[in-house]
Amino acid sequence: MIRSGLAGIVALGAALPAAASDAPAGLEPYQIVRSLELVQDRLAAGDHASQPMQRKLLEMIDQRFATREGSRFENELNRRALLVYAMSGGNPVTVEAAILRLGKDDPSRKLAESLLFYLNGKPQQAIDAFKTVDPTAHSPDIAMYLALVKGSMLSEAEPRKALALLDRARLLAPGTLVEEAALRRSIAVATKLADVKRFLRLSEQYVRAYLHSPYASQFADAFVAGVVALHATIDRQAIIDIAALMEPEQEKVIYLRIARRAAIDGLIDFAAFAAGHAEGVEADPRAELYSSLSSVTSATVEEMAAKLAKIDRSRLSDNDRQLLDAASAITRELTVAPVALKPADLPPPAQQAAPEHSAAPGEIEGTRPEPGAASPIAAAEPQAPAAASTGDDAGQGADATADKADAMVARTRAKLADIDKLLGDMPQ
Repeated sequence: MIRSGLAGIVALGAALPAAASDAPAGLEPYQIVRSLELVQDRLAAGDHASQPMQRKLLEMIDQRFATREGSRFENELNRRALLVYAMSGGNPVTVEAAILRLGKDDPSRKLAESLLFYLNGKPQQAIDAFKTVDPTAHSPDIAMYLALVKGSMLSEAEPRKALALLDRARLLAPGTLVEEAALRRSIAVATKLADVKRFLRLSEQYVRAYLHSPYASQFADAFVAGVVALHATIDRQAIIDIAALMEPEQEKVIYLRIARRAAIDGLIDFAAFAAGHAEGVEADPRAELYSSLSSVTSATVEEMAAKLAKIDRSRLSDNDRQLLDAASAITRELTVAPVALKPADLPPPAQQAAPEHSAAPGEIEGTRPEPGAASPIAAAEPQAPAAASTGDDAGQGADATADKADAMVARTRAKLADIDKLLGDMPQ
């Protein structure tokens, strides 16, 4: 289906009524679907003002395909339009109802039935149904959608095959929402395959062409996840170059999200790299906070405390303030020296019952030889002086000090665990 001209969509926009049920009766479903494609392409290019138009067109198409008069499927263009509608976020209930008006042997019906598994969230059944679907066997206007859908289905089970299908979708639909979606999915698949070069190339292509798409937040999710997953082999300068193509606010947010994710995964050096670049874009207390966390193992306690003290709490979210409080509490714990126990704090000596028998030289204290038994060997170790008995008490005091130190370490570890939890609970 060749994209309509801009004049066509403008004319249709002028004709749009307040309610979808009042759609111009003279328009065929395929004409409205063509207009929907053009609106979606404008959205992908960053024209967010087209979103109300997209919603209205979807309502119109849904209403047309739901009625017998509007679904004149003797026209092949309308049968193909039904498939495009299904693969463009159409209502599965409407698609299923429209299928019943297609001939049982109609290839469009069989393809639409396979698509229903995908639309209804049944991935394995969809994969099985699409095993024999070859996008190249269809005209380009249908093939680009089929390649996108099948590539998306196979991204987990067969990532290499998925990438090939997504590449085909991009080649068939340059500058469209199909290419935008294929790029987003390809970035995630490249991460799964640990293909760093492809990941960076696709990410740069997306930023250059579709950074203002309403779906760019999904790209940001995939990009941040990929950068952190590939941190061991990725070229940091390449990350800097791609981020530099973004608006300053977008660039800062990307670095902050990388720093957050790296901190959660314990990648201290990588978190420091991202937090440092976020600070370089624009002063932000979140960057200062993440930077402080990333330096916890390299900075002195005094440096860490000073850095945390400079952070402006009023500019942090509730979750970030809790994170700052937890980090500050850990710093305070580390600056508290173990308390030296005074003699008065030591536990009293264990009171022992007076033995019934005073040990004679050579006897083991607390034992009484049986009548007629030979005395123990006289070469036993000499009795320790009475004063030496306080050695046990001193040992108990040392144990008490160690217990307090262990308790402090346990509290510190618990707070570190709280930090991980807070990081995990933070908004993206």
